[in-house]
Amino acid sequence: MAFAIKAEIADPQAEHFAFRAQKTMYGGKAIAAGDTIFLFASENEGGNGLVARGIVLSVEAVARQPDIERQTPRVSITVRRTALARRPLGRSELRHLTDWQDGRPGTELNFKFYRQATNKIVGLSESAAAFLRKFF
Repeated sequence: MAFAIKAEIADPQAEHFAFRAQKTMYGGKAIAAGDTIFLFASENEGGNGLVARGIVLSVEAVARQPDIERQTPRVSITVRRTALARRPLGRSELRHLTDWQDGRPGTELNFKFYRQATNKIVGLSESAAAFLRKFF
């Protein structure tokens, strides 16, 4: 299965990335070492969307805090970059895809990343992963 992360990425050219205590949504908590992951530099932190593809090297679940009733599962991951994006794909390119039931891979990405602006790790359908592979 393929995954995507939207997070603060200071240096998209880096060979390795470490993301600590990231929220998981839409199947993101199933991420495992060896999975393909697409990296989106969060526009909320000055990024411009899709920047790289990588391989997950390690995953560590973050323990829930006992004093908080409702928590989104979180994980820490390390990633090795395998490719840099050749074309832009971010909020501005996906903004018009708002018919959540149309089944298009771009709509899936817009829904999972931009309907709620929080940074997160998400699981991707095979069609969304295939769509993203075209940007490399």
